[in-house]
Amino acid sequence: MSDKVVKQATIAREITLKGVGLHTGKEVTMTFKPAPVDHGYAFVRVDLEGNPIIEADAGYVVNTARGTNLEKKGVKIQTSEHVLAALVGMNIDNILIELDAPEPPIMDGSSKYFVEALEKAGVVEQDAVREEYVIKEVISFADEETGSEITVIPANEYQVTAMVDFGTKVLGTQNATLKQLSDFKTEIADARTFSFLHELETLLDNGLIKGGD
Repeated sequence: MSDKVVKQATIAREITLKGVGLHTGKEVTMTFKPAPVDHGYAFVRVDLEGNPIIEADAGYVVNTARGTNLEKKGVKIQTSEHVLAALVGMNIDNILIELDAPEPPIMDGSSKYFVEALEKAGVVEQDAVREEYVIKEVISFADEETGSEITVIPANEYQVTAMVDFGTKVLGTQNATLKQLSDFKTEIADARTFSFLHELETLLDNGLIKGGD
């Protein structure tokens, strides 16, 4: 394992993006704001009384069907994964994400515009060491209902390999490997969410993809 000390990071200034939510179809203004050390990632619903805060914590994940959806005390954040991926990919530890709707803007369906906005805001080092979780043994989890599985293995270097089988002749089985987080912008950020044509009726019947195009 690396003994290198890594400092926490946030952004230098706030920056705003506007768009529509993928599933809600609602117009939304989202603002990234700097946050102090040990703050982590947190969403703020400025459209609700009291401006409730929902931390990006696995304990608040209530649904992962067509998005990573969070809920705390009845307050929801839908489809958070593209924003969170951009923050991780940019090595940002602390940030406040203000929303005036339940769902971040989908933009082009990727993390690209979030990465570009964060770069424009500037990533700055903070005077505190990042607390990192060190994998010491193999950890595996499988979801029988969805068929998804994740395995984490101890290693000296960071590497993520993903494999997916769409069960179609068009796409079939695909896999990709990210060997270092610094490659996120060039290798991962442009990857866009999509749906198959045969899925559209079901998705619409379930009140989803109202903001899709």
